[in-house]
Formats: sequence, C-alpha cells, structure tokens
Amino acid sequence: MEVTGLSAPTVNVFISSSLNSFRSQKRYSRSLTIAEFKCKLQLVVGSPASCMELELYGPDDKFYSKLDQEDALLGSYPVDDGCRIHVIDHSGARLGEYEDMSKVEKYELSQEAYDQRQNSVRSFLKRNKLGRYSEEERAQQEAESSQRLTEEAQAGAIPVGSRCEVQAPGQPPRRGTVMYVGLTDFKPGYWIGVRYDEPLGKNDGSVNGKRYFECQAKYGAFVKPSVVTVGDFPEEDYGLDEM
Repeated sequence: MEVTGLSAPTVNVFISSSLNSFRSQKRYSRSLTIAEFKCKLQLVVGSPASCMELELYGPDDKFYSKLDQEDALLGSYPVDDGCRIHVIDHSGARLGEYEDMSKVEKYELSQEAYDQRQNSVRSFLKRNKLGRYSEEERAQQEAESSQRLTEEAQAGAIPVGSRCEVQAPGQPPRRGTVMYVGLTDFKPGYWIGVRYDEPLGKNDGSVNGKRYFECQAKYGAFVKPSVVTVGDFPEEDYGLDEM
C-alpha cells in the first residue's frame, strides 16, 4: 500500500463497530497517532483501545487497509472525507452489549435527599420564588382550582332538560331549556348549552363543527353555570302569532 500525506488538517469520517448496529459521523485531526485515535474511539464505540483493530474503507465502502501502526499519524493513511473506519472489538463483548440500557446501573436520589441539596434547580426556584414556588403563581393556581371546583358543583346542580333562566351581566333575562351540561372543546371549564325560547342565541347547538345538542339556528347558546337558574320558568308568550 502506498501511504500518502494529505494537507487538510481534519477529516470527516464514519465510525462503525462490531459491537454496535449504528454508525457515527465524526471529525478528527489528521495529526493524531493511531494510538491517540483509538483512545478517542473508546468514547464512540465503547471498546477498550487495547482491544481495537481498525479497518479503513473508502466512501464506496471498498476496503482500503488496516490502521495497524500505533505510532503512525492518521493522516499518513489514505483517509478522506466520507471514508469509514470500522472498529473490530477483541475484548469478548457481544454485539449490542453497549446499547442495552437496561444493564446500566441507574443512580437514584430520594425526594428528601434532593430537597437537602443547595445547588439543585429546585433549591434555586425556592430561593428565587420562581415557577411553582412563586407566591403569585401559586395564588393564581389556587384561584383557578377553586373556580373549577365551584363551576363543577354548579354544573352538577343543573339537570339536562330542565327549564331555566339565563341572567348574563348587562343583558335582560332569557328563558330556555337546558340541553347540555359539561366540558367542551372550544373553551376550558364547564358550560351549559341552552336552547332559548326565542332566537336570541349564537348557534344551533354546534361550535366549530362539533355538535353538542340540536336546535334551530340562533336559538342555541353556551353560558357559564353561574348565570343559569333552573326552576319553573314557563315559556312566555311573545305574541309572535299575532298579526
């Protein structure tokens, strides 16, 4: 084999191994000795440097030569961008052994021990009152949680099919029939679907293509439980039949 010297200081190569099923693309200095190069490959393929045998393949995957001179420079071999260097492991390890994460011993720390650490993220958040340790944010979360519980209780007291009166702020009372009670896709929280006695609504019981109940157009609306009162609210005569 004719050994040549190349001028580019680094080379971009693919690394494969007899122990792994994947390839890695790495950039190395041509001034590394093969011994130094093997030490760097330990971090890539997991094989001990002393148990490595290196083979050089061209960009077309054609075998070029073995990299078997420990004191020779990587750049003294015909290594160019796109070449592949294959690591053959002689340590006795099996294919995929270094890929099986179930065999890796995991370090676990109890919540109590983590709380005692002064240099943790949790400790930083506590000291600076950030995230879930922010008093303002915690108060907001508690208020939202309380509102959800209140809405859920109010909604649970409104049976579907019951007559009701809706008293929205700044609007006259409107009577109708409860057609839907529960959560929706268009907004968070609990909503009451009402079919009004007159065309004072906004929809036909559907919102954004999803139907929650059936009614005529402009007779349906969704309101919060807090503005709905159920009871004996007979349908009023608005004189629509009079000429």
